[in-house]
Amino acid sequence: MQLGTRWGVGADAPAALPESVVAAIRSVEADVAHLDTSSWRWTLTWLERRPVVELDDGTTIRVHPVTGEVSISEPEQ
Repeated sequence: MQLGTRWGVGADAPAALPESVVAAIRSVEADVAHLDTSSWRWTLTWLERRPVVELDDGTTIRVHPVTGEVSISEPEQ
């Protein structure tokens, strides 16, 4: 695993991320727009050269290793 970076909700995502992952990030941010996310951060790590992006609330965005499909997993409530 390679550590990537952290950035705030609403800030620009790292340029190294595929557009499909950036679109998923923006979708999640739209879903939580009604909440106070001013202190929330995204954390990017690279697992086997694929990005894994996690929001402070536990929402995780991954890229499937075979299909390349992007999935969003929300935390269990």
